[in-house]
Amino acid sequence: MNLPGFNFHALNGFSPTRYSVHVNGPWCLTFEFEDGDAVRVDFEQYH
Repeated sequence: MNLPGFNFHALNGFSPTRYSVHVNGPWCLTFEFEDGDAVRVDFEQYH
């Protein structure tokens, strides 16, 4: 997922750690990992 343009990164201040991947414009997918799977996935505009 850490490909150019996706801006994959961990979000600060979350426990467990949430991650973000850029989709388009201000839209991102945010999620957590659990047992190697993405869980609690949200499509959000958080900027």
